Amino acid sequence: MHEVILERPGSLVLREGAEPLPPGPGEALVAVRRVGICGTDLHAYGGHQNFFAYPRVLGHELAVEVLDVGAGVDRVGAGDRCAVLPYLTCGSCGVCVHGRTNCCEHIDVLGVTLDGGLRERMLLPVAHLFPDPTLSYDQLVLVETLGIGWHAVVRGDPGTHDRVLILGAGPIGLAVAQAVKLRSDDVLIADSAPERVAFAASIGLASVLVDGDIEARVREHGRGRLPTMVFDATGNRASMRSALALTAHGGVVVFVGHTTGDIAIHNPTFHARELDLRASRNATSADWSGVIDAVRSGSLDATGWINHRTTLDGIVDELPRISAAPGRTVKSVVDIGLAEVPA
Repeated sequence: MHEVILERPGSLVLREGAEPLPPGPGEALVAVRRVGICGTDLHAYGGHQNFFAYPRVLGHELAVEVLDVGAGVDRVGAGDRCAVLPYLTCGSCGVCVHGRTNCCEHIDVLGVTLDGGLRERMLLPVAHLFPDPTLSYDQLVLVETLGIGWHAVVRGDPGTHDRVLILGAGPIGLAVAQAVKLRSDDVLIADSAPERVAFAASIGLASVLVDGDIEARVREHGRGRLPTMVFDATGNRASMRSALALTAHGGVVVFVGHTTGDIAIHNPTFHARELDLRASRNATSADWSGVIDAVRSGSLDATGWINHRTTLDGIVDELPRISAAPGRTVKSVVDIGLAEVPA
């Protein structure tokens, strides 16, 4: 079995790994078919990812095929195509008991705190597999990205009256935008990369380039008004600090991206506007069920974001290039093993 391991920042290698053991009770042996590459992976490659230790097999955006299941498993069977919920939670801490498993006190995340899916085979808990015979591997591999955006929108809880600004037009920002548009028609997305702004515009999103007085541009879009809700999907400290000044009085700011270290908040702005600042981390199984239903119905579709493909051995050379110019790639997907199986 081959796998791709990040030995230390900037050192990605393809190596021969051990074959996984047969699945035990509650487990499934799966073949990994698609792996999405996202900002988390790029930050880990560069040495700037929170909650990360080396060495690590990357890969948390996964679409898999079930090969075998352990005793007593009837939720999935051999041949099933599944998305994978990569957040492994304890189920017993205070937040888990109250349904907020996404921020479990003892959470592990595939590809971050545990080895992920940039390999040919792996064992997974059956409870974390979401089978759907109607969705393609390309649709299934994007469920995790869409789930991050979906959960962020649940955290912000915009209404039809809200004017929404999304900072960052990468995959997470685009996922937030798709989920927001199911609730509000007044959505603006902004980015400092011209390629990403152009792509957002090409898929019908109102978009602006962050290259000067962003507040003036945002006010122009809002006919002089600031947005009532701002989602920051950049993970950039300067952008996260600026989000408060771009939010109207009484508004809500949601930090979807995260960064290492501290973020300074201008208290007079925060206090005078009585802003509500929220974090959004990961997603829950309920979020995933909502996303899969929306993808199945066609109200969410991210397959057009995929503009770069590679293989398990190819990603070793491709990831450094993607990291050097992240704005040029909307979504990169690693194809492993079999080609798409027809529905």
